[in-house]
Amino acid sequence: MVIQILFAILLAAPLIGFLFNGLRFRNQNCVLAGSIASGAAIISFLSSALLVSLLMQMPAGEGRFLRVHFFEWMAVGEFKVNAAFLIDQISAIMILVITGVGSLIHIFSVGYMSEDDRPSRYFAYLNLFLFNMLLLVLGDNLMVMFVGWEGVGLCSYLLIGFWFTDKEKSAAGMKAFITNRIGDAGFLLGIFLLFATFGSVEFSQLNHLLPATAETGWSGPITLACLFLFIGATGKSAQIPLYVWLPDAMAGPTPVSALIHAATMVTAGVYMMVRLSAVFVLAPQAMMVVAIVGAMTALLAATIGMTQWDIKKILAYSTVSQLGYMVLAVGVGAFMPAMFHLMTHAFFKALMFLGSGSVIHAMHHEQDVRKMGGLKRYMPITYWTFMIGWVAIIGLPPFAGFFSKDEILWHAFNLPKVGPLFWIVGALTAAATAFYMTRLMAFVFWGKPRFSSESHPHESPPSMTLPLIVLALFSVFGGWIGIPHVISAILPGHPGHLLSEWLEPVLAKLPGEAHGSAILEWSLMGVSVGIAGLAAWFSYDTYILNPDRTARITRKIGPVYRIVEGKYWIDEIYFGKLVNPLVNLSKGLWVYIDVRFIDQVTYWVSDFINSAGRGIRSLQSGNLQQYALFIAIGLISLMIYSL
Repeated sequence: MVIQILFAILLAAPLIGFLFNGLRFRNQNCVLAGSIASGAAIISFLSSALLVSLLMQMPAGEGRFLRVHFFEWMAVGEFKVNAAFLIDQISAIMILVITGVGSLIHIFSVGYMSEDDRPSRYFAYLNLFLFNMLLLVLGDNLMVMFVGWEGVGLCSYLLIGFWFTDKEKSAAGMKAFITNRIGDAGFLLGIFLLFATFGSVEFSQLNHLLPATAETGWSGPITLACLFLFIGATGKSAQIPLYVWLPDAMAGPTPVSALIHAATMVTAGVYMMVRLSAVFVLAPQAMMVVAIVGAMTALLAATIGMTQWDIKKILAYSTVSQLGYMVLAVGVGAFMPAMFHLMTHAFFKALMFLGSGSVIHAMHHEQDVRKMGGLKRYMPITYWTFMIGWVAIIGLPPFAGFFSKDEILWHAFNLPKVGPLFWIVGALTAAATAFYMTRLMAFVFWGKPRFSSESHPHESPPSMTLPLIVLALFSVFGGWIGIPHVISAILPGHPGHLLSEWLEPVLAKLPGEAHGSAILEWSLMGVSVGIAGLAAWFSYDTYILNPDRTARITRKIGPVYRIVEGKYWIDEIYFGKLVNPLVNLSKGLWVYIDVRFIDQVTYWVSDFINSAGRGIRSLQSGNLQQYALFIAIGLISLMIYSL
């Protein structure tokens, strides 16, 4: 009973917050709206912490889970779905990230949105976003997950286009919504195929019904289902070819960007594949597709990030790139490292987005890094916390990003045959990340100020800096729960890989998984860290010590630079080859099929019936003289006929 109450509080708190602020959406009291929404998020976090503590007290193994069944949701023949929720080792991590990081983002928003005209509506959407994220990760079956999946899509649309009077921002929300619907269609097909094959959509039943051997071809039902599910993941987790919505999603308020990038919106696809790891390991062909797409996305997005000037878009492309790492990890069967990087990425990406929000707030909504510079002295707390996020994301030890990224690269290298190739792509991505993230630091915080004398940048209020400090601490220490064995072996006390031990009972393993020697692992670790360090130093040397170098390099590689700066013109190709032809086709169908054919036929039929009706109506006009005339005509006609 206690567990059921805690589940109910966990889910109901943000929903009640949404209803309260939603019913008074015109109210402009930001502190009240923010306090209610933040309180709801904190209550959810406390419920999550209590549930996870209960889970930790249970014996380790596959039987460690908490499940509640509220009611039967739908029953059509053999298809039955319950409104049931599950907390096991995987979802425990997710609910702590969602409610913990989500609470900090809510608190930050109180300061950031203090001058907005519609704070109640904003916080209502934010609470609804949190509720749907929890639905997504807590559902014990694919249908409940899909409800949360669609819910976060709707909330992202509402929040990205929050300032909808701006046409560009409104279009960004629409782009995110439509792109995600394409992926969602694939996700639904995957669910249907799994149900058609196994007769269930419950995770526990699916795990028991799966065959013992993997499929070898491309046409097996499990392989096809995994490919469809992955299409859904490419939409939510912004992978090739559906990544284009995420950089434009920066149109919304910056705390929304932090929530989208750090919690369960863009990581929903990764979470879904990890949750279904037992299904994916039976489809090695699909796994290879996942790994290739993840690696390509990681490198492509990292190269684009090197040429961007908008502070939020640089961070957005880094998110796409880091998601590529996670998807690569899933593809090579490294489900634990995927979850590990999902968690650490939530810490340092939320930190960096909120830090960028603090900078934008201080610069009066200026987002072009070329108009910043030297902010270190004006915003010390923002600077030092952002710097921790910078070190974490470029993967230098002992910060959180190092442990999770290195775990992915190590597992990728150990994949038979193509593993070293994936490692090279991952290491190149790490070097590119170190380069453009250092470039970001140089343009924003270091060097000489380039902003106008009227800007007067200043440090943000405590409601904004306190979340930065908390997230900075997690960005430093959050990775210590996953220290690799080769490092822990030389540390005092030999600390174990806590996350691996925690997740091992509920994650599937690829058969024949290989492990290299400790010397090889040390060597690869040193090379990847060395490459990232050199790239960071080269970037610092280029943008701070030798600023003229960039012009020379740009001139030398002019055509290549313009292609990358133009984001490989993928948006233009989509619009030129896909969107605009479809729009023109739709307009043609409207003009020639709808207006000129269907409408004309409809008008002709209606005119004919109308005219016929008018003619027949004259026979029943109520005019007695006319009736007498018709009778006389009839009698005369009969008389003539009888003659």
